Amino acid sequence: MRFWFGNKGKDGGNETIFQKFGGFTRDMGIDLGTANTLVYLKGQGIVVREPSVVALETGSQEIKAVGDEAKRMIGRTPSNIVAIRPMKDGVIADYNTTATMLEYFIKQAQNQRVYLPRRPNVMVCVPTGVTPVEKRAVEEATRAAGAKEAHTIEEPFAAAIGAGLPVWEPTGSMVVDIGGGTTEVAVISLGGIVTSKSLRVAGDGMDDAIIQYIKRMYNLMIGERSAETLKLEIGSAMAIDPKEVREIRGRDLISGLPKTIEITSTEVAEALDDTVSAIIESVKLTLEQTPPELAADVMDQGIVLTGGGALLRKLDQRLAEETKMSVVIAENALDCVAIGTGQSLENIHLFTSGVGISSPRDRRRS
Repeated sequence: MRFWFGNKGKDGGNETIFQKFGGFTRDMGIDLGTANTLVYLKGQGIVVREPSVVALETGSQEIKAVGDEAKRMIGRTPSNIVAIRPMKDGVIADYNTTATMLEYFIKQAQNQRVYLPRRPNVMVCVPTGVTPVEKRAVEEATRAAGAKEAHTIEEPFAAAIGAGLPVWEPTGSMVVDIGGGTTEVAVISLGGIVTSKSLRVAGDGMDDAIIQYIKRMYNLMIGERSAETLKLEIGSAMAIDPKEVREIRGRDLISGLPKTIEITSTEVAEALDDTVSAIIESVKLTLEQTPPELAADVMDQGIVLTGGGALLRKLDQRLAEETKMSVVIAENALDCVAIGTGQSLENIHLFTSGVGISSPRDRRRS
């Protein structure tokens, strides 16, 4: 049975209700991050933004909570419930839990009144350094979560699109995407990644560096959420003047009792120094491998920072000082990968198997 509207289509024929509303699709792009997952719904923008955390019962493996609700449980659960991150370093660490989490987010994104809904086509970003097995795991988990077709796009390419860089032009654009599990550095030209480096050090590594620093200096054990709060409130890539001070609570490793100390922004910057230095070194190595003409383009246009880690204070200033190049933080840095992933799905006809994107058709050809 076919349903018709009375108006005419572009070709002069009747326009079906399927054509009018895009065939009732709810195609989406997903930034499946180690720390957070963002879902971009075609035609609407970002509709889901939640932590990549799942709380489950240890015995039955029953899912108790996903996203924001699960994150609030970290460090506060009884022995029979554990809050975990099924993604590690940008790739799937727990397949079944990731598929369940994806299914939850996809249903949440489709929480609208749609008649005769169709399974969506989904584009998911992956780090540039993933193996074929890791990429296949992402695609299979996405299909298991309810996708009709699962495509993957490399993270820095999606970030560059989301940041509005001229990725299709014959000019070099450099993007540094600092997420939760990975830092992706890439030089892009003519719709492809020319040189890139994927570093499994990013926001989570910064949190862990703060935890280890406080443990070493004060014999105090703090949790991940406390470390993340310190990073967000007084963290920086360089010392801040005047110093900022925050109280931090944790467990004294000597007495075993709760204890409160004060820590300064200078100390947090010192704790983050090794991680920041590793990110800057990966940028330098990528620049060294960039062809001279494209390197000249990057010199003219500068380096663009995206991702949550790009918001670390003075990171752009330190990177500019060490590379002697201009560095800018992208507008909506947190959303660039999700926006780019969604926009890529809307223009999927522009892509080929060699342009940072893969699809079932491409894999069949290979």
